[in-house]
Amino acid sequence: MQEIWARIESWLAANAPQLLDTLQPGASETQIKAVEAVLGIQFPKEVRASYRIHNGQSAYDYGLLDGHELLSLERIQEEWKIWKDLLDGGDFNGEKSDADPGIRSDWWNAQWIPLTYDGAGNHDCLDLNPGEGGNRGQIIEMWHDAPERVIVASSFREWLEQYATGLESGEFIFSEEGNGIVNADDL
Repeated sequence: MQEIWARIESWLAANAPQLLDTLQPGASETQIKAVEAVLGIQFPKEVRASYRIHNGQSAYDYGLLDGHELLSLERIQEEWKIWKDLLDGGDFNGEKSDADPGIRSDWWNAQWIPLTYDGAGNHDCLDLNPGEGGNRGQIIEMWHDAPERVIVASSFREWLEQYATGLESGEFIFSEEGNGIVNADDL
């Protein structure tokens, strides 16, 4: 994780220093365990390692990941609670998603942990309860108002590594109008 974050930080320093300034210092083991207890989960080692380096963004002035906020542990807990309250309230009863193979067909699952937020209820989630053929810890895309559930990476490490490579290759660029770092093809 150190190497991947060093690549991301280097790119940010050269291309979007205002975003580098939004990355929070790492979380403590106590903070990580507290969030795990509330969510009733245990993060994979690579997620824990990443959050010990940077505890998400401190502000959502600009999105770090394709215009999305990288959630801090506190923000993960807040966003997860919103979805959990909807689930417990029966809002998703009878609702199914159109999920990629390897993802459960739930509309939302309490073991889908939001990692990013786009400001409109959509997330990249850490999937700790995959469907048959999926990988525990895969990253899925979850839109609040669309049924598609797509696997974007087989692991947190792969997801973050793909992002670092995308920055270095020019796939992602900083855009004021795009509210942060966005896919260059989207402009």
